[in-house]
Amino acid sequence: MKILITGDIHARFGYLNKLINQHKKDLEMVICCGDFGYWPNFDDYHKRIKTPIPVLWCDGNHENHWAIKELVKTGNLEIAKNVFYMPRGSTYTLKDGRTMLFMGGADSIDKKQRTIGRDWFPEEAIMQSDTRNLPDIKVDIFITHTCPVELYPTMVRYYNGKELEPSNHALSYLWKIYKPSLWFFGHWHHYKEGNLDDTKWYALAYAGSGMRWWMWLP
Repeated sequence: MKILITGDIHARFGYLNKLINQHKKDLEMVICCGDFGYWPNFDDYHKRIKTPIPVLWCDGNHENHWAIKELVKTGNLEIAKNVFYMPRGSTYTLKDGRTMLFMGGADSIDKKQRTIGRDWFPEEAIMQSDTRNLPDIKVDIFITHTCPVELYPTMVRYYNGKELEPSNHALSYLWKIYKPSLWFFGHWHHYKEGNLDDTKWYALAYAGSGMRWWMWLP
């Protein structure tokens, strides 16, 4: 059985449904790297996801973060059948023994054009409180929305205008603590891969972009 990793979905759940349907015989689960498209204040688009296997997602900057806060508060993280939100700092251990750490969040380049409480939320960026009480365990895989400071010069070439922000610094801090062997993120809307010391990283594009927006977990 295989695990599939995706970049941003942006509520284009038709692409996600099609991808799952094409590969469901081989799939153990799907992991999404933020900007999933959780906007229950607009419509329950997320309930259109049809998946027989688990889908785990971390938050991006383009989500309703106040609604996400309520998910965490209630402890009910299943937003649709087999679709689970993974809070910042949460972990999941795969059947092969490897552990994934989820840390969603990033800053929106277009926040000045958005309305607080409607389509922009101050909680979108990683905050200091998100890095408290981190698990004291070995972490093999990072699932995040954006990249650390060390990768910013590489990724900003593909998305001019994005500035360094607290989320990048927070992820640098996490990388120095855990030094995972694999790292997957989205946010930058382009596919790129490389190495950061002993960490192999992949930046995935977004659903429907025409670029590589999903891949199999090595």
